[in-house]
Amino acid sequence: MSFKVGEKVVYPNQGVGVVEQIGLSPLNGRAEKYYLIRILESGLKVTIPVPNADSVGLRRTIKTTEASQVLHRLENGKLKISKDWKTRFKQNCEKMRTGSLHDVADVIKVLLRMNQAKPLSFREKKMLDRARRLLVTELAVAKKATEDSMETAIQKALAKNKLSLPDIN
Repeated sequence: MSFKVGEKVVYPNQGVGVVEQIGLSPLNGRAEKYYLIRILESGLKVTIPVPNADSVGLRRTIKTTEASQVLHRLENGKLKISKDWKTRFKQNCEKMRTGSLHDVADVIKVLLRMNQAKPLSFREKKMLDRARRLLVTELAVAKKATEDSMETAIQKALAKNKLSLPDIN
């Protein structure tokens, strides 16, 4: 998959970014083509060799129709949740690394369901916050909406599943 300068892309676990430059850089004694991506939320700049783009999960942002499917996923369905903290955390980490917004939505649902039973650990709270940011920013880009309006849409979808995002501190 190739990208163009100015195109919005998703770098898994970091969020939505913009391809700012496509260039050549010496690597292992030969010129290697790379993407320079600026992550919108943090301003972080990431250099990814073009041949590695697929393996790191770099992808285009989802389309509007898929964004609606992600919101629908938040509204419906039950997930199998491991009682073992280590297993659950590992599963959630793997889902976050896939870069799939559907998987990120599942992580949010699992963590919110667990939070209803008992308070989340510090690491799970951080993961929930990261998943929330990834979901809000990419849905806002896909639906050409503000992040605040997407936050509201996410809360409405979760409410149908008897879940709610905690207030941001």
